[in-house]
Amino acid sequence: MSRNKITLIVVLMSIASFGLMGFQYYWVKNAIRINQERFDQDVYQALASTVDQLEKGETSDVILSQLMRDPILQESLFEKIDPIDFEVRQRPKYRSGPSIVDTLNITQVPEVSNTFRRILESRGIDLSILGELETFFARMTPEVASTIFTPDEMAVLLEEKERQLQFLSQVESLQFNSSPSLIPESEFENEIKISDDALEKIRRANMKIDLINKSWEEIAAGQMAILDRLDTAQVRKLVKNYLLERGILEEFELGILKDDGLLMAVGDVSEPFRLVQYGVQAKLFPNDVFGKENYLYIFFPEKANHVIRQVWLPISSSLIFIGVIIWCFIYAIRVILRQKALSDTKNDFINNMTHEFKTPLATVSLAVEALQDPELSSQERFRDRYLGIIKDENKRLVSQVENVLQAAALDKKDFKLKIEKINLSDLLEDTLSHISLQIEKRNGRISFENDIQGKIIEGDRFHLTHIFNNLLDNANKYSRENPEIEIKAWEENDQVFVSIQDQGIGMSKEAQRKIFDKFYRVPTGNLHDVKGFGLGLSYVKTMLEAHKGNINVQSDSGKGSKFTIQLPKTQ
Repeated sequence: MSRNKITLIVVLMSIASFGLMGFQYYWVKNAIRINQERFDQDVYQALASTVDQLEKGETSDVILSQLMRDPILQESLFEKIDPIDFEVRQRPKYRSGPSIVDTLNITQVPEVSNTFRRILESRGIDLSILGELETFFARMTPEVASTIFTPDEMAVLLEEKERQLQFLSQVESLQFNSSPSLIPESEFENEIKISDDALEKIRRANMKIDLINKSWEEIAAGQMAILDRLDTAQVRKLVKNYLLERGILEEFELGILKDDGLLMAVGDVSEPFRLVQYGVQAKLFPNDVFGKENYLYIFFPEKANHVIRQVWLPISSSLIFIGVIIWCFIYAIRVILRQKALSDTKNDFINNMTHEFKTPLATVSLAVEALQDPELSSQERFRDRYLGIIKDENKRLVSQVENVLQAAALDKKDFKLKIEKINLSDLLEDTLSHISLQIEKRNGRISFENDIQGKIIEGDRFHLTHIFNNLLDNANKYSRENPEIEIKAWEENDQVFVSIQDQGIGMSKEAQRKIFDKFYRVPTGNLHDVKGFGLGLSYVKTMLEAHKGNINVQSDSGKGSKFTIQLPKTQ
C-alpha cells in the first residue's frame, strides 16, 4: 500500500471519528440542558405551590370560612334587618373617683402582636398561656427566653414586655389617685331601654359588620410587614416537602427578598449575592390588592450533581463508546503503519536475500563453466580448485537457507531449550578465541574483564554460544578499521551480566527501537559491505527471553554501541 493511500485512509478515519465524537458531545450536552430545564421547572413549581399554600393559610376565604363556622350567620346574612325601636330616658349623672373599671376604660389592655404569636407557634408554645399576660411575662425571664428564642425574636419579646409594663404603670397611677366619693353633676345622662328582639337584631348586624371588617383586613394585609405574615420555619418545611414530591433531594439555600431590598436568609446561606443572582424566585402573596413586592428565592449549590445523576448512564455509555472508537482508531493506524513498515522490511529482505544468493550462484556458475572447458578440466589442480569453490559456495547457500528457516521456527516458537549446567567463563573464552582471529586480521584489539565468582549457570549451551557469536560478529562487522571491543562479565545476586562494547558506527535512537525486529538492518547507505539478513539480533532477543533473560542497547551515531545481556543463574 502506497504512502498516499495510507495518508488518505488515516485522514478519512480521523474525520469520521471526530465527527462521531462531535455528535456524541452534542447529544450529551443537549441531554444535560434538557435536564437542567426540567430541574428548574420542578423547582419553580415547588415554589409556586409553597406560595399558594401560604396564601391559602391566611384569611383569604374569610367570608366562606365564617359562614361555615356560624350557622346563624348563614341564616341572617341575606336577611333584611328591620329598624330597631328603643326608648331613651334621662337621669341625673354622678361623677365618682376613678375606679379600676375606669382605668380599663381609659387605658386599653394591650395584646401581643401577630408577629410574636407566630414566633410562639413556630416554637410549639400553647397560645392559651397569653390569657394572663402579667403571669406570662413574669415567668419568661431573660434566662428562660434566651434558651428558646433567637436574638431577633428576643427583641420582639422585649417590645411586648415593655408594652405590658407601661400598661401596668398607668393602671397603678390611676388607682393611687382614685377615691370612692360620688360627685353629682348638673348634667343628665341618657338611659336606653332596648327589647330582646332589638338586641338580637343588633347582634346580627354586628356579625355582618365584623365580617366586613375582616374582609377589609384581608385586603389591607398586603401592607403588613412580611415577617408578620410568615412563619419562616413553615416556609422552609413547605418548600422541602414540595421538592421531595418532585424527587429533588439536594440541599438548598432559601431567602426572602423584602420590599426594602434587604435579603432575609431562611436557614444557612453562604453567599447572599449568589442566591439572588442565580436562584429561582417566586413572588409572595401575588393576589394582594395593595401588596408589597416580596420574593422568595431558592438556590441549589449542588444542582450540577443532581443533573449529572439524571443522565449519568447515557453520559458514561457515550464516554465508553468514544473511548472504544478512539482506541480502535489508534490501533488501526498502528496496524496500518506496522504493516507498511513490515512490507518495507520484507522488500529490503528480499532485495538483500537476492544479493546474498546471487553472488554464490554466480560464482558456482562460473566454476561450472570453467570445469566444462576440456583444457582446464584435464588439469587436476584447476579442477580441484573449482570444485572447492563450488563446495564452499554451496555451504554458504545452505547456511543462508538455514538462517531463514530458523527465523520461521523462532517466529512459531517451534523450539525447545536443552537446559544444562554451563561454565559461563569457559563459554565466553571459547567464543573469544574464534572471533579474535578475525579481529587480529583487521589489526584490532579485544579485551575481556571477568568478575564472575560463581561461574556455573543453567542454560542451553548451543543457543548461548550463538548469542555471543552473533553479538561479537556484529561488533566486528559494524566497526571501522582497527576494531576495539571490550567484554565485561559480572554478577549481582542471582543474575549475571555480560556487556559487549565496540567503537563502531553506532546507531540512531530510531534504529535502537527496531534492531531487534526480524529482517531489520541498520541502514548503511547504498553500500552493501555488511552481509546478513537482519535475523541475528531478533534471534538473540528471542533466545534470551526463552532463558528468562533480557538485553538492552546503548548507542550514539558515530560513537559505537554497547549491548548488555542479563541472565538468571538458574532456570
